[in-house]
Amino acid sequence: MIKLNGQVVLITGGSRGIGAATAIMFARAGANVTITYQKNEKAASGILRQIRKLGREAIAIRCNVANFADDKRTVTQVCKKFGRIDVLVNNAGVWTFGQVEKMSEKIWDETINANLKGTFNMCKAVVPVMKKQKYGRIINISSTAGQRGEAFHSHYAASKGGVNAFTKSLGAELISKGIWVNCVAPGWVVTDMTSSDLKQHKIKVAIEKTIPRGRIAMPEEIAGPILFLASDLSNNIVGEILNVNGGSVLCG
Repeated sequence: MIKLNGQVVLITGGSRGIGAATAIMFARAGANVTITYQKNEKAASGILRQIRKLGREAIAIRCNVANFADDKRTVTQVCKKFGRIDVLVNNAGVWTFGQVEKMSEKIWDETINANLKGTFNMCKAVVPVMKKQKYGRIINISSTAGQRGEAFHSHYAASKGGVNAFTKSLGAELISKGIWVNCVAPGWVVTDMTSSDLKQHKIKVAIEKTIPRGRIAMPEEIAGPILFLASDLSNNIVGEILNVNGGSVLCG
């Protein structure tokens, strides 16, 4: 079992899905956890209760990651509470349908702002803390869409492709400062974000046929690789995009 006893973890979008599963898994590994949420305070409170039952400290902060002032305030609150930030998981994001010739500039901007600018903003806010500590782990959450593209989701794919390139750049830039930057790129996962598609049997079966493993991942199956990248077991992994998709997209 990976142990992160006493470490402080900040997870954006931690009230549901992959973020929530990651928060609970980190708590089981011994970390104290901060999650951010944008709207659903009730869901965030439920995750806090689960973490505290595991004997770890936890707080939730409302934060729009696309707003740098919110990110800076969040980092300040975490440092005030815990004194440091050892791990940042950039998980907050959106996924919407968009046919390119009908997509509004507003929808494009909302997706880029949440998924790519939000990742940049939070890194910008956290990196000075980690540099001062001379230690840190940043794990960005991307997608198979960022590796291969995704029809009718070009805005999402572009944002996640940007996250991939951003990860590689920061990995090289920050490792000499004792900060590891890597990325997990999930395929299909059973979450609120995908529920409208996965509730339709024909669509679900069609998706499963594209996955060599033959099934759609649960959030915990993404949280495990994130925890691995936060641990000393991944010390020689820098700027990597770790594909966690059951074999549906194989990138060398």
